[in-house]
Amino acid sequence: MDTTTLEARITRLEDIEAIKQLKAQYCTICDDDHDPERITSVFTEDAIWEGRGIGKAEGHEQIRALFQGFQKSISYSQHMVQNPIIEITGNTATAVWYFFGPFTFIKDNQAMWQAARYFEDYEKVGDAWLIKHLRVKGPGMSANYEAGWARK
Repeated sequence: MDTTTLEARITRLEDIEAIKQLKAQYCTICDDDHDPERITSVFTEDAIWEGRGIGKAEGHEQIRALFQGFQKSISYSQHMVQNPIIEITGNTATAVWYFFGPFTFIKDNQAMWQAARYFEDYEKVGDAWLIKHLRVKGPGMSANYEAGWARK
């Protein structure tokens, strides 16, 4: 194997790992009270966040406002993502992540398990990967924790 091929393979692996770390940072920010000031650090300036039944936020200002709303409605969350399928194309990438996690909501102190998938586009800005477009999609699941899982 020549050094050019080896360098390209190493760069690809480093990019995939950087995107995994970026997603972990996103989840950490969400689970740290959906911090509206920190959340923009993982998105490009013109990024889009959209979720079924939640809406769409475009750019840092709207994403920050969206997360301020999350702070007012979610008292606890634990984002767990897995099974990433990450495709790198130069300075852009895409990924699909499976999501599962418990949430509690302030309004009615309701505890819920939620599951969905994240479909994401990324852009490498300088040396850092950032989220360009995040879409939360189904098939999704919400189950009231007190009610338990599916019953026979």
